Amino acid sequence: MADRTAPEVGTLWEEFHRVVNMTSEELRTWLLTVTSGEEAFPDNPDRLWFGLGTEVVKILGKRKVDLTDDDLRNMRRTVDEVTRRLESPPERGAADDAWRRALMTLGHDPLRPDPHGSEDLP
Repeated sequence: MADRTAPEVGTLWEEFHRVVNMTSEELRTWLLTVTSGEEAFPDNPDRLWFGLGTEVVKILGKRKVDLTDDDLRNMRRTVDEVTRRLESPPERGAADDAWRRALMTLGHDPLRPDPHGSEDLP
């Protein structure tokens, strides 16, 4: 297990909670909605992020001191992927449904105002 008191863990914790702007319940509901119905698991690369979204739900339910090494890896993957997607938005931005859905699968709703007051996350 990683040292939970390390400054890097605190920094990652803050980054993770900055990019993940959905609650665990909102994300859980979203993932259940997306994985049901006719369009469940469409044949596209974004479906690979459903597993990571499930891990995000689990992490959101934990305290910082309870994080495992796997949690820390998944938090880093989430921060990196959300940041990458936000740095290269489609021309239509959040109006691009596929882009927004992919971000929401990771726990980030681009239509939600930033509670920290910064307009640009990355």
